Amino acid sequence: MATLRHQVCPSTLPLLHGSTQNPILSKSQLSVWSKPLRPSFSIFATQPTSSSHSSSSIFLPVLENARIDQQEPENEQEEQEDENLTDPIVRFFKSRTSTSTQDPTHQGKLSLQKNRRTSWRLSPEFQSDSEPDIEDVFTREESQHMGSASSDPIPLPEGIVGEIMQIARELPENSTLGEQLGPFEGRISATECVEVLGLMGEEGMVTCCLYFFEWMRLQEPSLVTPRSCTVLFPILGTAGMGDKLMILFRNLPQNKEFGDVHVYNAAISGLLCCRRYDDACTVYEAMEANNISPDHVTCSIMITVMRKKGCSAKEAWEFFERMNRKEVKWSPEVLGALIKSFCDEGLKNEALIIQVEMAKKGVFSNAIVYNTLMDAYNKSNQIEEVEGLFAEMKAKGLKPTSATFNILMDAYSRRMQPEIVEKLLLEMQDAGLKPDARSYTCLISAYGRQKKMSDMAADAFLKMKKVGIKPTSHSYTALIHAYSVSGWHEKAYIAFEHMQREGIKPSIETYTALLDAFRRAGDTQMLMKIWKLMISEKVEGTRVTFNILLDGFAKQGHYVEARDVISEFGTFGLQPTVMTYNMLMNAYGRGGQHSKLPQLLKEMEGLNLKPDSVTYLTMIYAFVRVRDFKRAFFYHKEMVKSGQVPDAKSYQKLRAILDVKAKIKNRKDRSAILGIISSKMGMLKVKKKGKKDEFWKHKKRHPRVHNGDQS
Repeated sequence: MATLRHQVCPSTLPLLHGSTQNPILSKSQLSVWSKPLRPSFSIFATQPTSSSHSSSSIFLPVLENARIDQQEPENEQEEQEDENLTDPIVRFFKSRTSTSTQDPTHQGKLSLQKNRRTSWRLSPEFQSDSEPDIEDVFTREESQHMGSASSDPIPLPEGIVGEIMQIARELPENSTLGEQLGPFEGRISATECVEVLGLMGEEGMVTCCLYFFEWMRLQEPSLVTPRSCTVLFPILGTAGMGDKLMILFRNLPQNKEFGDVHVYNAAISGLLCCRRYDDACTVYEAMEANNISPDHVTCSIMITVMRKKGCSAKEAWEFFERMNRKEVKWSPEVLGALIKSFCDEGLKNEALIIQVEMAKKGVFSNAIVYNTLMDAYNKSNQIEEVEGLFAEMKAKGLKPTSATFNILMDAYSRRMQPEIVEKLLLEMQDAGLKPDARSYTCLISAYGRQKKMSDMAADAFLKMKKVGIKPTSHSYTALIHAYSVSGWHEKAYIAFEHMQREGIKPSIETYTALLDAFRRAGDTQMLMKIWKLMISEKVEGTRVTFNILLDGFAKQGHYVEARDVISEFGTFGLQPTVMTYNMLMNAYGRGGQHSKLPQLLKEMEGLNLKPDSVTYLTMIYAFVRVRDFKRAFFYHKEMVKSGQVPDAKSYQKLRAILDVKAKIKNRKDRSAILGIISSKMGMLKVKKKGKKDEFWKHKKRHPRVHNGDQS
């Protein structure tokens, strides 16, 4: 790890300067970009002033060529409500308009966390309840219909708060909470109202929260406080009610007390939860317009918004510098959000530089920051760096989390080292942490990636169920893949059926693993059946799915079905690649359809696909197989001309085969040419008559002797 640190954080790269009172990162030494990679992220009321001094190029070569991810699409769905216009809360929302679009409907029980700190997403695979993303402040997994009480209600406090909560739980049909709260007018304080809102949010009674908030607003004096807004806004955001959140935000009282940074942070956080990124930026712009000073929470949330919106690490850094000029205090949350933005673009070394230099200024990484860095190196298959970060984390006294061990186990699972994964499971339990479904999935996958070890993968799967952990779709996918690698396609399908019976929805990875099992078995009927099931379930395949189906049909001689796969996936935007044609050529060649190969090569040229070494090798071996050495030598020359020569070992094998064939061909050609020349010049030797010729000549002259007539 020391070597890693030395490589990416040399002492000759001073990155920070400034006074001890407000240490900031130097724009001249770390933020070195003069122009954005994309249209500027318009959340600023005014543009930041440019630095007068020159800048050194630290991240510029990497970020100028960085890949720009597409903006995460919103799943928008219209909400249809048939409510009585006399309802006060309906009247409130009907009397105000919202320019933004509707949110997707998120129906579910909301588990309101007591400590709503900003955080960032590590990875969908490695999330845990203790490390939520900023938009996952509330748990959405175990859900029921909005507005309904929890199936396992929490104990209610005594007093007026408990009484109101009991009324909300037992609310009669066709009535609203506000209609039942007449006896409580003048009896409840603003602090108790905040407690009621929090409890309703925990039990998923989002509609009751809205009615209660409206009732609070109608009281004299109003019971709505900035604190109540900070509780309600995240609840609405998590429930997908971003439009109502924006209406309430726009209609907040104009009092100075509501111009509080915490109210704006809660609004931005709620909008981030329901993916209303543009509205979150609008709230921030209103914050600047009203001269409300942001804090470190604002900074971390907005960097997360920018990352989700599709902005680059460069733009996130520019925003971070703007916050520095506003003298915003640094925090581990800001550090984590910034490092996550860099890691998502593959800028791991730059993220390490930021981590080290911030530590010099007193901002130290927590476990989540280390998990983010470890996950980034794991995805690059740099397991030594993952181990180094893990050791450094423990050396600094930070307690590893479940996600930490899961990342390590996933790293060794990729390297097919199940014995190390087993040891990490024991170490995890010794540390007082309980393995989850992700932990056992890593173990299943470690065994399943190896042939003849699917029985061990199945044992790990059964062990997980035995300890009371419910398998996920990832767990079943790993098990199905294990059966596929070992050629047990029947067991793979049985596992798939068990998965469906347990109510676990198969993912595209599950379908892909199942297709691969039957591709290996050569069962095209099951391939077609599973493919039709995917279409009926509206599961769109990926490039890997596409290749598996194509290879499965083509290798069994079902060329029409293979062409149908290409056409079908073309409608999803998955166009054929060089690999697609390589698989088709391989199938045609092995199926005795070598005459089709030049036609496929012309199709590639029509699609502007440049043949690679695999393309040429496939064609050469196909023609060698049918002893068409002329074409084999021709495509060998084309391969050399185009510079698509394979690796040394493969090329040496090819040349050895071609040299043998060339000697035979040259010998035959030489004999044929000499014969032609001799014939033209009259130099052919008279063929000597052998014993066989003398026999037939004698038989012709004396037929009676040879027919047995002795007379």
